[in-house]
Amino acid sequence: MKSAFKKLPANKHPIDVGLLFSVTLCAVIGTMLIYSIASSGISEIEEIGDSYWHTQLVSMCLGYVSALIFSKIDYHKLVKLWWIFAPLSLAIIALTFTSLGITRDGADDRAWIRVFGVSLQPSEIMKIAFILTFSYHLSKVEEDMNKPLHMLLLIIHGVIPIGIVAVQGDYGTAIVFAAIFGFMIISAHISWKYLLAAPFVIAGAVAIMWFNFLDNFHKERILILFKPGTDPENIEYQQDLGLTAIQSGGVFGKGLFAGQNEYIYVPELHNDFIFAHAGQVFGFVGSIGIMIVLAYICLKVFADSRVTRDRLGRFICMGAFGMFFTHCLMNIGMVLKVAPVIGVPLPFISGGGTAMVSMYTIIGLVLSTYSHRAVNYNMFYDED
Repeated sequence: MKSAFKKLPANKHPIDVGLLFSVTLCAVIGTMLIYSIASSGISEIEEIGDSYWHTQLVSMCLGYVSALIFSKIDYHKLVKLWWIFAPLSLAIIALTFTSLGITRDGADDRAWIRVFGVSLQPSEIMKIAFILTFSYHLSKVEEDMNKPLHMLLLIIHGVIPIGIVAVQGDYGTAIVFAAIFGFMIISAHISWKYLLAAPFVIAGAVAIMWFNFLDNFHKERILILFKPGTDPENIEYQQDLGLTAIQSGGVFGKGLFAGQNEYIYVPELHNDFIFAHAGQVFGFVGSIGIMIVLAYICLKVFADSRVTRDRLGRFICMGAFGMFFTHCLMNIGMVLKVAPVIGVPLPFISGGGTAMVSMYTIIGLVLSTYSHRAVNYNMFYDED
């Protein structure tokens, strides 16, 4: 009896068009928003000129090409090159501790390098390397991962990037790496004993960070969430401006070219607080629309993790999901004043060339797992 399904061979699957279209839509929206800021001349301290949206446009094009290239490469072959890109990413991020390392205007961490006049954020490159290497590590030891030695090695693997970016002072990115690690390891065959112990370990780590590493300024950014309105001239200033900008957009927004006198300036409006500008440009309806598209991206990456060829592909998708979900949650929460101000960009929308290309590349890895599935089942076809 012939089956009602038809199996298609490996490597014959189309690209995930919905996912690629949605991230490109966000990238186009982000470029338009930065163009709106540059053309309006509303920046007071930061000089946001045409070079910012030019950089965003070029980065979007480079990222799109990168996603297409990586979607065509079998991720099984790619992860086996870990001995090349893992040391390379560590070497690049080590440059931030040399004379090449810089602190970007508006930031308080030394997380960038400048090479030939171009600023790069090495931690974005490390995200790609970490997702690939940790996926490969998990796929190799998953059956024995609950043995103490293997679990210790997995934890060390995760702590390395977290520790490096924390030493840079980039605590937002450290949280993102921790989230990637957490989502990936939970998606593996981890014992419930480790899951029960995890909250206590996390609480201990937070206590150590709080009492030994965080400056008073960082602590105040967190504590102010529990007592809003007590320091509007300092800690709350940026978030209050962001909320005012969003509210000023009303239901349908002021439009992309309302002009300098119509827009409200917020520090880092083109970057970490770009969602505030989206609120005043597109209004409540547009802001909700952006959130829906971002939610679709996260859910689509998660859905793709359920149909991968093997556990390696699933781990790659779960790492990508953890990264995008955490970025969206922290950035929008920060702008809406339900999370502390911390330097985490909104995926594909915030300004930043390195972040744009690296996130597109990670999407390319997800597309690779999608297009290199082992079999595909189509209903209502007979077997040949």
